[in-house]
Amino acid sequence: MKILIADDHTIVRKGVKMLLTEAYPFTEITDVSDSIDLVKMLSKDKWDIIISDVSMPPGDSGIETIKKIKEYAPGSPVLILTMHPAEEYAVRAIKAGASGYLSKSADTSEFIKAVNTVLSGRKYLSEEVADIMADAFMNDHENRSVDRLSNREFEVFKLLAAGKTISQIAKDIFLSSNTISTFRSKIFEKMSFHNNMELIKYAVDNKLV
Repeated sequence: MKILIADDHTIVRKGVKMLLTEAYPFTEITDVSDSIDLVKMLSKDKWDIIISDVSMPPGDSGIETIKKIKEYAPGSPVLILTMHPAEEYAVRAIKAGASGYLSKSADTSEFIKAVNTVLSGRKYLSEEVADIMADAFMNDHENRSVDRLSNREFEVFKLLAAGKTISQIAKDIFLSSNTISTFRSKIFEKMSFHNNMELIKYAVDNKLV
């Protein structure tokens, strides 16, 4: 098994490495101190799990770090280990592709539990993060209302919900494909959709098609 640790604090990397070595004696563990070296290592090898902070200057930091990991190593699960409060990054981290989010203040047993959970292919959410995710989910759905759309956006919304492509919609309402793409982006932003399937499901559930 191969594990990659990314954190800009030497003492944190050494501490995490010690815990992992004790829990997984025959594991190959590599550590890097910034997001630049992290990306380099992603292209050099395959990793069973990547344990990373979200703030490691220089280079990308925050959610961009997670996006880079998923771009270069889409098959490698990511466990975020950070001092940043869950309210600040947890929801965005999970949406960006992280498999878990854990505070550096967590105890040793919880850390190993999180690693085992992520290695098994599941997501690890502490009770605090689970509550935050649930609140965010409820807020997303409460904020989803076609009343927030302009008349033209609602027109495009209904055509997307009917399964039409951007080019087909452009022909139907005599606008350019670029313009339709812009309307689609605005609809997704206002309604918190991530893909067309979410839009279609919403439309069906609310009897809009």
